[in-house]
Amino acid sequence: MSKGFVAAEGESGDAGAEGMRLDREGQAEAFDAIGDRYDEAFPYKKGQLAAAEWLIRSLAGGSRVLDLGCGTGLPTARQLVDAGFEVVGVDLSRRMVELAREYVPGATFRRLDIADLGPDGPHDLGRFDAVAAFFSLLMLPRGEIPVVLRMVHDLLVPGGLFALSMVEADVDYFTIPFLGNAIRVSGYLRDDLREVVEQAGFAVVEESSYTYAPEISDVPPEEQIFLNCVRRG
Repeated sequence: MSKGFVAAEGESGDAGAEGMRLDREGQAEAFDAIGDRYDEAFPYKKGQLAAAEWLIRSLAGGSRVLDLGCGTGLPTARQLVDAGFEVVGVDLSRRMVELAREYVPGATFRRLDIADLGPDGPHDLGRFDAVAAFFSLLMLPRGEIPVVLRMVHDLLVPGGLFALSMVEADVDYFTIPFLGNAIRVSGYLRDDLREVVEQAGFAVVEESSYTYAPEISDVPPEEQIFLNCVRRG
């Protein structure tokens, strides 16, 4: 679910660690305001659909899948539910969770901060056969992304699958305009993204990229990177 951004290489945010959680609540409020305009702005999700299809082909029927940063539930949660999987979706935006529950009643959705998940966090959702994180980790400061990747590793069963997408950009919690709101985003260059994912305990088995031009005027074209991964260990 692309958040859409391009910024100058090397730009970085200035939010201190003590303000990051508060800042993330502000990000959630931005997506509350955006609501279902999000899917109107990003109607074409070829890469995301293909990555979810990889999960569907690779998993046994009835597998348990976490949609991390589920947004409106479209298309991923619906795609996975239609394939017969048990789907749990989480998002920090209250409005996005409301829409997801409406659009994909066959899944379970919860309003949670992804930093609070995992076996040692306050919200233990159990283990999953697969996790999908489409454009959700880019909403975090770079310093938190390796931690969340390790959390994803721990949420997966041994040999579990992880489908990840990010926008290729050398930025760290950089403020951009987005659908009439301001949000902060992070990104990596392609090789750097692979490195941080592999260091978190994953083997990258497939990689693809797509140039995407959103259907809105305030977001320029972006290069989207998709990594299909398997948990090591």
